[in-house]
Amino acid sequence: MTAAPPEARARVAVFAKAPVPGLVKTRLATLLGADGAAALHAGLVRRALSTAVESRLGPVELWCAPDATHSFFSRCAELFGATLHVQEGDDLGSRMAAAFEHGLAAGDRVVLIGSDCPVLKPSDLRDAAAAVATHDVAFAPAEDGGYVLVALSRKLPALFEGVSWGTSAVMGQTRTRVAELGVRCKELPMRWDVDRPEDFARLQLEGRLPEVLS
Repeated sequence: MTAAPPEARARVAVFAKAPVPGLVKTRLATLLGADGAAALHAGLVRRALSTAVESRLGPVELWCAPDATHSFFSRCAELFGATLHVQEGDDLGSRMAAAFEHGLAAGDRVVLIGSDCPVLKPSDLRDAAAAVATHDVAFAPAEDGGYVLVALSRKLPALFEGVSWGTSAVMGQTRTRVAELGVRCKELPMRWDVDRPEDFARLQLEGRLPEVLS
C-alpha cells in the first residue's frame, strides 16, 4: 500500500458504539437476534478501523460511546493501533464537532467515518483528505439520506447544528447549512450503509459480511 502524499495526510476518526446486545443494530435484531446484531456491529467496527489504517493517512482514533470501558474497544486499540476517545455531547452533531475540534487543534485535517458503511474503501478516505486540502469540508452522502463520511480542514461547529440526526433529511439539511455558511464543499460518490434487514440482505448478496471479533 502507498501512503498518502504529505498534502493529503489527515487524522482519521472512527465513531462507534460498544457492541452491547439490545443497544446496537436494533432494527436488525428481529432478523439476527440481539446477540447476532451486536456481533455484526462489532464486525463492522473492525472493518471501519481496518479501512482507516489501510488508508495510511495518519493517526487513527476510535471515538467510543457511551464510554471507552468496554473490552471490545481495548481489543480494537491493540489490534489496530488506534487511540481511544470518549464521544461527548448531547447529540451526534455535537459529538462530531467535539471530535473535529480535538483533531484540528492538533493541526491535522480530519476525516471522520462511522462504522455502518462496509463499502468505504481506503481510497475514499484518501480522496476526502485530498478534497479538504482545497475545500473546507467534504462529504460522502449515504443512499438513505445521511452521510457516511465527513472531512474538515477547519473548525465548523455550526455545520452540525440544527440537523435532524438519524433521519433521511440529514444530507439535505447539511447542504442547506453549507450554503448558509458559504463554505467550500466537495461531495464524494454516494455510498450505502447497514441499518435495516434489506441492507443486511445486500451485505450478503455482495459477499461483504464482516469477520466478527471474538
